Amino acid sequence: MDGVNRDLFLMPAESPLAMPAQSFRADFRDGAAPEMAPGKQVVPWRLLAFGPALAMTGALIWIMVGWFGGDGLSWLEGVLVALIAFNFFWITLSVSTVLTGLARLAGAAPAEAPRGPVKPLKVALLMPVYNEVPWYVLGSARSMLEELLKRGGGHEYALFILSDTRDGAIAAKEQAAVQAVRATLPEGAKLYYRRRVENTDRKVGNISDWVRGWGADWDAMLTLDADSLMTGRAIVRLTNALSADPSAGLIQSFPQLIGAQSVFGRMQQFASGVYGAALAEGIAGWCGGEGNYWGHNAIIRTRAFAASAGLPHIRGRYGRDKLIMSHDFVEAGLLRRAGWSVRFLPRIKGSYEETPQTLLDHVQRDRRWCQGNLQHLNLLRSKGFRTMSRFHMFHGAIGYLMSPIWFALLVMWALIGTSAETSVLSYFSETNPLRPVWPEMTEGRNVLIIVLMYSMLLAPKLLGILSVPLAGGGFGAFGGGLRFAVSLVTEIVLSILYAPILMVQQMIAVFRIVLDLQHGWAPQVRDGGQYSLKTLVIAHALETVSGLALTAGIVSGIVSIWLAPIAFSLVMAIPLSAISGRTMWGRVRHWLGTKEDYREPAVTRSARRYRDELKAMLERPLIHPAE
Repeated sequence: MDGVNRDLFLMPAESPLAMPAQSFRADFRDGAAPEMAPGKQVVPWRLLAFGPALAMTGALIWIMVGWFGGDGLSWLEGVLVALIAFNFFWITLSVSTVLTGLARLAGAAPAEAPRGPVKPLKVALLMPVYNEVPWYVLGSARSMLEELLKRGGGHEYALFILSDTRDGAIAAKEQAAVQAVRATLPEGAKLYYRRRVENTDRKVGNISDWVRGWGADWDAMLTLDADSLMTGRAIVRLTNALSADPSAGLIQSFPQLIGAQSVFGRMQQFASGVYGAALAEGIAGWCGGEGNYWGHNAIIRTRAFAASAGLPHIRGRYGRDKLIMSHDFVEAGLLRRAGWSVRFLPRIKGSYEETPQTLLDHVQRDRRWCQGNLQHLNLLRSKGFRTMSRFHMFHGAIGYLMSPIWFALLVMWALIGTSAETSVLSYFSETNPLRPVWPEMTEGRNVLIIVLMYSMLLAPKLLGILSVPLAGGGFGAFGGGLRFAVSLVTEIVLSILYAPILMVQQMIAVFRIVLDLQHGWAPQVRDGGQYSLKTLVIAHALETVSGLALTAGIVSGIVSIWLAPIAFSLVMAIPLSAISGRTMWGRVRHWLGTKEDYREPAVTRSARRYRDELKAMLERPLIHPAE
């Protein structure tokens, strides 16, 4: 095909499949999508998740409006109520979603099972790579292929390394690693490779290039990231689910985080491993057949994707055409628009990915996601999208817009002060006819709102503990009750410390995008590392200055002492960022351990062994690919 680098081209015969770009101005239905029965079973779960969140937010609004008296709301009072209520709704939605998940795990909803007969499918495992560490990617690929071969079954699998690597030295090692793995794979395991000359449209273009060139020969494609790893059992279960449900266009698994060795990485990994089960189960409940797609570890019906999910460029600011960055949410919405269901099956175990190892690495990834998710706001009025698909896109954008809102509330709480006498706002002259009527929040009411917010933020974590015995394995799978308790307290403390820093960094990301300062889409740093003091100071200057100002206000008695935890985190942003990348060592390495740490899956052991072997081979004098 055009655009393919022929220096190493290990692909099956071409089997083209048309993939037209969709229009956001016209509705579309795929004629191949079967008629779906109305999903009445999802209604109770949506009521259970959204009902309490709406009711509690409404109650809070009613109370706050009452606080400001019966003479009506000033515009500033209305802004304050709106900001608090907006944040409170999304916080309570997380709490009620976790409660919904717990109800489902407790037996209110059976585990998802295939709906019909399972027919053999031909499945392509697609692993797009861009300047990745070759031995890491190929070690995972070999491990997954061998697991599938051992497992057997009626489905046929092959793994495709779809390279967009630009660096010539990395590409040479990448191709040497592919040849080495192909030489060692057992008979029946299929590994293919191609490298594009130009990485047009990045990952979106990489996948669509495969669909247009080879997609017609494959019933389904299972998308993977460079850090994805899945057991053979998980892959087969996803394949069975797609085969048994002819209405499904995409089925998303719930990837667990693995491989973290740093303080920040282990914090993220433990949170996902403990609290994630109930949250994921709750989301699966209220999504029903209108779920979302996270871009990896999901199986997709190839012809449905080709017919329904081709992405056009969109008109960005200043009239420039732009690629849709966070393509996955949009592709899920397009599949649903076309008549296909999008399902989320969080009970399929054995789906893994890795997380950034340092705070700064997380921030860099988060800026890319922020850039993509805020694009979705431009698509909310697109023709034909279902309400739930619009909600997924809106929710993704709100996850980032909440940070500037949180920061605005923090500033407002600081200005309101501890009393009318100490309020910074009271310094405005009463004789000034243009002086606005500032919200009158007493210290007690101010503290009550802050404590309520703290409590609701902590509630999903505490409720998530209940999912540990419900999801199977119990606390023994986390090293026993004592180790679990120590890890739990450690994670809560760390998350409280890092949350204000992440709030400021997300706010910076939003303003960079609004001001059109965010450009590019650099590959994720997989290993992470330590950063220089200069880099940390520059990166966390705003947090440090904000924290010092807040601390000065608390010490002088102007700002409420209840804001002290936030002030401490912001002042300590630089050392906390430095600590985030430190490797857990000695006895401390047992802290924040998950099930996979105490009982390592066979697929991760074999992947690590194969990576070490490939690394040793590739670090010898370079083996040039065959002409």
